Amino acid sequence: MSNPKKAPVRVGLISLGCAKNLVDAEIMLGSLLKCGLEITNDARAADVLIVNTCSFIDAAQQESIDAILESAQVRSQCNPAQGLIVSGCLPQRFRDDLPKLLPEVDAFMGIDQVAQAAQIVEQALARRRQKLEAAAALPAREMEQKAARPAKKIELARRPGGIDPAPLVNVEARPSYIPDFATPRFRLTPKHFAYVKIAEGCNHPCSFCIIPRMRGSHRSRAQADIVSEARQLLADGVKELNLISQDSTYYGLDLRPGHTRAISSPEKFTAAAQGLPAGAATLSTLLRELNGLPGQFWVRLLYTHPAHWTDELIRTLAECPKVARYVDMPLQHIHEAMLERMRRETSRGHIVDLIAKIRAGIPGIALRTTFIVGFPGETEACFESLLEFIRAARFERLGVFTYSRQEGTRAAKMEGQVPDAVKKLRQERAMSEQLKIARQISASRVGREATVLVEGEARAGEAQAAAVRSWEHGLIRSARGSRRMAQARPGRYFVARGEADAPDIDGRVYVRGAVAAGEFARVKIIGHTDYDLIAEPA
Repeated sequence: MSNPKKAPVRVGLISLGCAKNLVDAEIMLGSLLKCGLEITNDARAADVLIVNTCSFIDAAQQESIDAILESAQVRSQCNPAQGLIVSGCLPQRFRDDLPKLLPEVDAFMGIDQVAQAAQIVEQALARRRQKLEAAAALPAREMEQKAARPAKKIELARRPGGIDPAPLVNVEARPSYIPDFATPRFRLTPKHFAYVKIAEGCNHPCSFCIIPRMRGSHRSRAQADIVSEARQLLADGVKELNLISQDSTYYGLDLRPGHTRAISSPEKFTAAAQGLPAGAATLSTLLRELNGLPGQFWVRLLYTHPAHWTDELIRTLAECPKVARYVDMPLQHIHEAMLERMRRETSRGHIVDLIAKIRAGIPGIALRTTFIVGFPGETEACFESLLEFIRAARFERLGVFTYSRQEGTRAAKMEGQVPDAVKKLRQERAMSEQLKIARQISASRVGREATVLVEGEARAGEAQAAAVRSWEHGLIRSARGSRRMAQARPGRYFVARGEADAPDIDGRVYVRGAVAAGEFARVKIIGHTDYDLIAEPA
């Protein structure tokens, strides 16, 4: 009689943070499936659970810690043999501290290890067995105390470690990995849209940001490799390609001969771009090749930097009809003193001129930006300058962060730290100004026709209470004081997005009537809320 076949290891995954982190999670799942492991949505039944973390700002970091501790607590109650892996930015940033601070974890893995997830799962299971064997020798009372440790807010630097065998650590100090088309990937987005990572890492010296330290230097994928991935996604039914990286406008510049990273300023970047040899890959060449692929689809450009826009990029967007009339360009501030302290490498004059050139060169463009309020040294006069700019620029999409003090950054050591209460008040005041603008922009769309990409049917009550928050892009909209679909009539609604609406970030279009999910539809705008539009099939 033959031996029964051994059941495959089941792996669950919790992914937190931005779209770039989501792509990392998709690569991990692809690696697991390729090696014959099984994916499960039931975290309690998983043999191994992976928590893919973010550490961009305090709120994201605490969310990650909470998820880890809650997962460990559920494991102790339901599945003590389960291995627990922590991946992503948190172990990348705190690789030397986390093994002592989070002894519940069996293995930590960094950004460079996402394609090695299957091997690390096996290692985590082995380490979990070692921990259970060690725990069996502990007195019963001590075991009960360890199992009952609550999942609550903690201070990373102050949390005491345990006596379990040390977790495994698979984290490179300076990441260098970049995925390619051959890398297995299991998409977590709906069938009709996908994120395409065109580069990894960042070369900017922003004084508030920890990303270069966590993600390494900027490194671009080969253009042909990106186009191969895009072709496959379109063949699979994708209608929207969302291009992502830490700085999409820097794409290709690191591939030039004799590359140096010291070209972050607008003047140096423009000179480097103009000096590229014929046929060199740039964001413009990439967009033009993607635009030439057959089919009806959108290419959406996310995460651009104001220092790296060129006249050629503006012409490219204007001449490529498949590139969505949408630009995501975080500005962070507008006051000269704040821009200098933030080390943003752009002046107010440069930003104002750039916005004017983009709007003049690309008719119908929707500009999204984010600002940071409460940065060290921000006076009331600096903040009023920002408010004045928000009123004048009239951004179609805008979010606001409160400054988050990050250990290891220049800004964390600066004098003039702003109290949290002042930060929050300034955030609310800035978003109050944007709310007025958003209402006017939404009202101006009524009566027009538009092409939208349909997400699916709205859940019961969703159209009557449309409100969303996203820590990644700041406060987008608020339910407080919002006019809740006052102009909407009863009926069946579908959720859709226009060219001005990136997935999970911006507004929505609620279409009253039957339209096909996952497809483009032509609609007429018949009403609006503060940030969303109401439409019917045209």
